[in-house]
Amino acid sequence: MMEKDKLRKADIFSGGLIFLFGLWIVSQGLKMPMKDSWGGVQNVWFVSPALFPLLVGGMIALLGALLVRTALKEVGCAEFKNVLRWFTGPELTRYLKTPPVMRFYAMAVLFIAFVFLNIPRIDFLLGSVLFLIAFISMFYFDNDVLLKKLFYFYLTGTIACLVYFTLGFSKILETIVPYPSDWLAFIFIIAYAAYAWALTRHSLLLRKKYRTSLILAVIVPFIICPIFKYFLLVPMPKEGLVVAVMDAIWYWDF
Repeated sequence: MMEKDKLRKADIFSGGLIFLFGLWIVSQGLKMPMKDSWGGVQNVWFVSPALFPLLVGGMIALLGALLVRTALKEVGCAEFKNVLRWFTGPELTRYLKTPPVMRFYAMAVLFIAFVFLNIPRIDFLLGSVLFLIAFISMFYFDNDVLLKKLFYFYLTGTIACLVYFTLGFSKILETIVPYPSDWLAFIFIIAYAAYAWALTRHSLLLRKKYRTSLILAVIVPFIICPIFKYFLLVPMPKEGLVVAVMDAIWYWDF
């Protein structure tokens, strides 16, 4: 019964988020024309492309509101106030520092940085190596203390890269050094690998896991990416320093 109460409390907030998401879909659908003229033909409102997102968004918002109503009916307003006090108290801070939540932080930062920061700006092979070595080491070591340290190190480096790109240093350095962003990523990889080695070198088991992580992080991209580029003729999302060297070797362009 206690588990059901917890789920109902969670339904209040998840239902609220679903309701807001539905309203956002409706707001985007309202930006579409309800009726317009194409080639002298006047289209009526019931063939508007806005109807589908308006219908879907309205249904999502309605279901979210019903979920909140059902949860409040079972839990009661008094218990809902207790949950709100938990959100504003020190228990929330302690919960946000627990290992499961820290693993969620690490997972989210790794994927967001890889997709939105690294892929559009850094040579794809270097970005893949950086992602894999961080991802594998954080979770394969199976140590919450190490995961926290490695995550903070990776987060610091990611923030530094974000500042580097945001302030336009990459464009300034491109006039001086070829592929400056790729060199920065290469330095980040070396620094992360050195830090991970420093954390694991005192344990035989962790040293073995570290070697496995390093081998997989380097070998996998350098096997898969050349297959796609040179045999399947699929270009990389971002081709930089490493791809230029591979092109020179493949086409013997010296």
